Amino acid sequence: MRGPGPPGRTRLRLPRQRRGTAPAAARAAAHPPAAHPPAAHPAAAADSAAAAHPAAALPVAAADPTALIPLLRPIPQLLLQIPILLLPLLLQIPIPILLQNPILLRIPILLQIPIPVLPLLLLLLLQLHRPEFPSLAAAGAMRQESPRSVNIVAFGNERDGFSEDNQQPSLIWSYLGRSALISQIDSSLSASHVGNPVFTEYQACVFGNVRLVVHDCPVWDIFDSDWYTSFRLIGGADIIVIKYSVNDKTSFQELKDSYVPMVKKALNHCSVPVIISAIGARKNGVPCTCPLCTSDRRSCVTTSEGVQLAKELGATYLELHTLNDFYIQKYFGGVLEYFMIQSLNQKSSEKMKKRKKMQKCRRVQPPQLEQPEKMPILKGEASHYNADLHNLLCCCQCADVAFYPEDLSTVVEAHKIILCSVSHLFMLLFGVKSPCDVHDASVAQLAQSLFTVQAGDPFPSSPQGVPPCVPPVRVVVKDSVFCSCLPDILHFIYSGAFQWERLEEDIRKKLKDPDKTEHVLEKVKCILKTPGKLNTVKDCKSHQIKRLYNTSLRLFFNTPVLADVIFKIQGATVPAHRAVLVARCEVMAAMFNGNYLEANSIQVPVYGVSKDTFLSFLEYLYTDSCCPASILQAMSLLICAEMYQVMRLQHICELYIITQLQSMPSRELASTSLSIVSLLKKAKFHNSDCLSTWLLHFIATNYLIFSQKPEFQELSVEERNFVEMHRWPSNLYLKQLADYRNYIHSQKCHCTVM
Repeated sequence: MRGPGPPGRTRLRLPRQRRGTAPAAARAAAHPPAAHPPAAHPAAAADSAAAAHPAAALPVAAADPTALIPLLRPIPQLLLQIPILLLPLLLQIPIPILLQNPILLRIPILLQIPIPVLPLLLLLLLQLHRPEFPSLAAAGAMRQESPRSVNIVAFGNERDGFSEDNQQPSLIWSYLGRSALISQIDSSLSASHVGNPVFTEYQACVFGNVRLVVHDCPVWDIFDSDWYTSFRLIGGADIIVIKYSVNDKTSFQELKDSYVPMVKKALNHCSVPVIISAIGARKNGVPCTCPLCTSDRRSCVTTSEGVQLAKELGATYLELHTLNDFYIQKYFGGVLEYFMIQSLNQKSSEKMKKRKKMQKCRRVQPPQLEQPEKMPILKGEASHYNADLHNLLCCCQCADVAFYPEDLSTVVEAHKIILCSVSHLFMLLFGVKSPCDVHDASVAQLAQSLFTVQAGDPFPSSPQGVPPCVPPVRVVVKDSVFCSCLPDILHFIYSGAFQWERLEEDIRKKLKDPDKTEHVLEKVKCILKTPGKLNTVKDCKSHQIKRLYNTSLRLFFNTPVLADVIFKIQGATVPAHRAVLVARCEVMAAMFNGNYLEANSIQVPVYGVSKDTFLSFLEYLYTDSCCPASILQAMSLLICAEMYQVMRLQHICELYIITQLQSMPSRELASTSLSIVSLLKKAKFHNSDCLSTWLLHFIATNYLIFSQKPEFQELSVEERNFVEMHRWPSNLYLKQLADYRNYIHSQKCHCTVM
């Protein structure tokens, strides 16, 4: 049966070239086309004529210059490798030599081209082989499509190569002829450089007003003969259809091995839906016994092989047993129309995005407010609290207790305030606590068996730094072994880190006797034992003991217990301990140990600082921490820290002020009575460079707020120039914003920027 074909056209049977067979030109000569073939393209006619008789192509080239393109297509790579200056020499090659070389067979046509035109011809060939420019053979097929169009490319032959029914209509033509959505069908053929049809182009209307362009390529030879055209077809496709016959296993294997990798490479950078159609009913009867059928047909293509091919391409797999109305319209047509709708929706979305982008570009944009400059970063100073107390033991300043062995041969000086802050035994020994206050009887027994406190001064003069009115306490150590290890034990106590393993190692090296070492360590554990809290020092973690040690000096802050100096400030008295003050403050260490009046005085007056500020300063010296109640108090404490040269406390106050100002909302900052300019001047006067620089940046960042305050006029010329240079927002932005507002007002629009 002759199926329906394109109106007004006689359908051609397109021979399929197999690997290992004769070339296309030889097959075309052996199997001429049908009786009434469609009119061939002039370029194809000229091409075939040039292949038979090269000289015959000259009149055609002269009559139709476009015929040069298919003639020159096989040799562009050769010409591009030849320098332009050598082309005149190339034109002198005798024609017999050209006829013997099939590659140079088409070069004689260049004899009619003037030599000055050759560079232009080379540029044209270069453009033809650049990936971003299509070949002229594909230029007519790949027209610029409008957004309301769908481009479908179909590859493969759905007919069995050995079937007797060669007049069976193609899948694409059957769908176009039977679908109720298709109208105004038109078709045309495109020829390759060897004169055979490459693809059939169908144009129709679908969904009423959508243009449908279909390129049906029945043979895969297009990938071998004109790979660039095939890649351009795939690149411009919205939907790709791959067809094969289930009864032609050889063609399917060739498709899978040779052409599917090319399709995957072409689809590498684009997401195009692919439909794989397995067409035909499998013939499972007894195979033919003739050698031709046995060698070429072999077996059918199974469903699993088709599904596996679809998985490799990420495609939709369809099986069409016959090309009737059900399989064409409802099965294949339903899937194809679904992808058409998806393609149209995607194009409409991209078009809408492009339109919005173009409208946004044409519309006047509001000015972009740049980010303010980054504020200076203040680096904090690490704590040296434990190191200060350990240095106090090494330099023996303000020592008020001396340990002696029973033979009074050596002396080890220490400080009552440090010893009492870590041990209840020393509190009991120096009278800070009574035996009734210590609930652990073992502590009192150890104190009596280990130490004896004696009154009097065995030396003609008191230890250095201690006023004559405060005599040192003389303590005799009854245990000679313990007394020999007392310096190591005191270093362990003063270090504040409580490195128990290091103490064990030092005592073991000194005594070299395990029993004596264990005896001394047990006594140390009892001395440092806290009744009701910790059984042994080793049972407690180091960071817990360190925290207990740091907070233990707080018990003696602003108390007369063991106090050896009294500060008189604003009519009030504040007791303190020289050992802590000397260890923590270099100015006070020089004051109490130098040739100053305070070195031999119990009462020391303080000027220029309030009582609350001085108490906060002493609290930091005792506890290594402070917590100001307000920004003004932090500034007063900063001034006091600068007076006594305690740099870490000064940095803590700076950080507190910065943190409080940064957390203040703009509305509160505008209404507060706090003068930032006054803070700036105080910071500069007291050498707080980091805080003064930060405050200048803070004023510049909040320029719109501070420029409206009267205190802004108190800035110096240098400070105001700095603020104007780093102000935010800048003058340029404010000018651009004013222009934008004027434009919006002129357009009668509403400004949504500010």
